[in-house]
Amino acid sequence: MLPRIAVIGCGPTGLYTLKGLVASTTPLSITIFEAEGEPGKGTPYHPDINDPAMLSNIPSIEFPALTETLVQWLERQSDLDLARLAIAREAIDGREFYPRVVLGEYMRDQFLALVAIGAQNGHAIEVLERHRVTDIALQTDDIRLKVERADGSHLDAVYEHVVMATGHNWPESTEIRPGYFVSPWPATALGAIGIVPIGILGTSLSAIDALMTVATARGAFCFDASGDLQYQPAPETEGFHVTMMSRKGLLPEADFYCPLPYETPKVCTEEAVDALIATGRHDLLDDVFELFRQEILAADPEYAARIGLSQLNVESFAPAYYAERTQSDPFVWAATNLAETQYNRERCYTVPWRYAILITHEVVARVVAHLDETDLKRFHRHFKGIFIDDYATVPLMSIRRLLALRRAGKLDILKLGEDYQISEKGLARGVTVTVGGERHVFDAFIDATGQETLSATDLPFPTLVAQGGVRRSATPKAGALMAEDGSVEMVRTGGIDIDDLYRPKLSAPLCDRLYCAAISFLLHKQPFVQGITSACEIGETVSAAILADVDTEGRVPLFQLSA
Repeated sequence: MLPRIAVIGCGPTGLYTLKGLVASTTPLSITIFEAEGEPGKGTPYHPDINDPAMLSNIPSIEFPALTETLVQWLERQSDLDLARLAIAREAIDGREFYPRVVLGEYMRDQFLALVAIGAQNGHAIEVLERHRVTDIALQTDDIRLKVERADGSHLDAVYEHVVMATGHNWPESTEIRPGYFVSPWPATALGAIGIVPIGILGTSLSAIDALMTVATARGAFCFDASGDLQYQPAPETEGFHVTMMSRKGLLPEADFYCPLPYETPKVCTEEAVDALIATGRHDLLDDVFELFRQEILAADPEYAARIGLSQLNVESFAPAYYAERTQSDPFVWAATNLAETQYNRERCYTVPWRYAILITHEVVARVVAHLDETDLKRFHRHFKGIFIDDYATVPLMSIRRLLALRRAGKLDILKLGEDYQISEKGLARGVTVTVGGERHVFDAFIDATGQETLSATDLPFPTLVAQGGVRRSATPKAGALMAEDGSVEMVRTGGIDIDDLYRPKLSAPLCDRLYCAAISFLLHKQPFVQGITSACEIGETVSAAILADVDTEGRVPLFQLSA
């Protein structure tokens, strides 16, 4: 009998897992469960979920190839298909950002190619779309799944390896109260919003996605005679106005030019961070910050002097980092930043301090799993955000659209600060947002703050949770001393406790071949494990672990995929 492997979810992480599995020279039995139709597209890129105006947050050059690169796939599309995707052939470029639905088309095509390759390589692959896994039970030697079919019937199946590649955890119902939407997705749900004042909580790309959905339904973006992007409201949409809001009241910055792949840091290196981890201490955040500070200083002494870097620490760096932006009008800053970014792209110039932060975020992330509970809280509260702000820049077109909406009088930014209230009391629809005693009433309100960090008890698999198959991740207790046997007192703080192969750490004699590759449950200890590149890294790790386990003599050799 062939080794039986189940992959739950066929978004990006499931795809890269499948890529690794089908490259095996040992025949496998692979079953892919996808709750939606059209496996391979993934929720963040599916046309039923996303509006065509929603742009992806990754340029094609950073999208890890499946059977071919995104640019190669685009270049071999017919003129008719490119027109359907609203892409000009001459505009295909490695540093271009494309709509989410275009990435979905690419991944769907790549999925079909991987399935064909798997069949050619002797694997038995079964794709079960509109099949939702509702429960997981770890047994002694294998894993049992309970699955609901599209017609409501159920099936039970047993596998030796199971990969939870369920991606983001979106609510089943988006509009939980009249006029109150807990997510921008599915975009079609926002169609219920009338021509009214709209509030959007958040200013990141997720919030911009929500904004584009409602804006393109009430008008159109077009270029004027001078080549500037403008927003033209549709007739009888005078009541349409959007207020985006966040604690800082800032807009994200435009994606900046930089060398790819990343250059190696000079000071804040993997070796330096690993040396700190090797000391066995867990109060490491200040030491890591010192490496980070020295990296910024080496890269950009002028910037270091401007923000007073020598006097900053973990708690004070973020205020200094944001200081100039917070003192400026967000739209003036956005216009200036856009002009700077365009100029730097033309010259292929990289802003040194921005790049230094970018190339150190994954290095700094190495220490997070080893921090004690005090430093872990400090990291999440004070330090994590500046890395996210730096790497979560948005397409230049997104900034142009924001500025066009502002010029049309359709967009404001509201700074919430720390003391604000959101209430639906006394309203038939929408909410009231109160900031500093001033009330703002919105007939529709969209929470676009993105995916929250989830923990073990949030998993939608009741048997797995009940049997202790997953637990919250363990963190060294602050101030705890190492015992004679080398152990340290631990507390459970969040996420899911997994090993280096993404397997939940078990306390009972149960099958240990379940792999938690679901992003939402990893963010507590792996705060930057988001996006396509992370999905690729997780998929490669998980598939390699499965193949190593399947081959009793060691790692199964992999070979180059070819369609």
